[in-house]
Amino acid sequence: MTSSAQDGNNRAEEPTYLKISDELSLRYQKSGDGPPLILLHTIRTQLEYFRQLAPLLAEKFTVYAVDLPGHGHSSVDTSAPYDEPYIRNGIVAFLKAMDLRNVTLVGESIGAVIALTSAADAPERIRAVYALNTYDYETRYGDGIRRGNWFANLIVGSLQVPVFGAIGAAIATPWMIGKIMKGGYADPRKLPADLVVLFHKTGGLPNFHYAERKVLAAWRSWSNARAHYSAVRAPVTLIYGDKDWSRISERNRTKDALPNARMFTLPNTGHFSSVENPTAIARIVLS
Repeated sequence: MTSSAQDGNNRAEEPTYLKISDELSLRYQKSGDGPPLILLHTIRTQLEYFRQLAPLLAEKFTVYAVDLPGHGHSSVDTSAPYDEPYIRNGIVAFLKAMDLRNVTLVGESIGAVIALTSAADAPERIRAVYALNTYDYETRYGDGIRRGNWFANLIVGSLQVPVFGAIGAAIATPWMIGKIMKGGYADPRKLPADLVVLFHKTGGLPNFHYAERKVLAAWRSWSNARAHYSAVRAPVTLIYGDKDWSRISERNRTKDALPNARMFTLPNTGHFSSVENPTAIARIVLS
């Protein structure tokens, strides 16, 4: 693999792939030096989501930013359900295949859920979990995303409609993706336009929208994941933006489900905190 310079002496290798099985390959990017830290992104995004946060964490950690199964440039298996257990199993397999130990897991949104349930499944490998804007409160299809704005409610809700939903996902434009994502920002101006273009381009990959719609269709699995939280043994830090989609009662319910958790709330921050407020996230993780 070739390498390119990042901030200071931190170096980020070119993204590469780890073959987990005949059906699953995960794309990841490694940077920094120190104990291992894994970054797990939100629905419909990819490892570049952490392009601002990863260099900050690479000052003290060896950072592995991973495309979740069915996301980014990781493989898509059109027989897979892309529910929480399936994605979790892929990340636990990544931990084992790389033989990573003393790991810090940092996840945002569904990535936060996967970080917590992976810590429950592989407690001997996990040192700490930082769960950002944990997406574990679904009561309907696309519930969290649909709370962002009227446009997100309309478009994401329509994706569940047979035939029409598949067509709608396939014809999404950068403007549409940006409009939906801005519903997850305290300050929508902080959503980088080039990042939206990148997400749109990735959405043109074969079978990408199959996985996208399957993740949404498996909405019950993101709420059901809370049943696994009591098995998390590592210390957990919950971090929420004050403008996150989750309600205060939902945040407290998540904290109460975890035996060893603390909670921070970031001012003037929405659901996509790793992009909107990466320095605050890094400050907490590195402290």
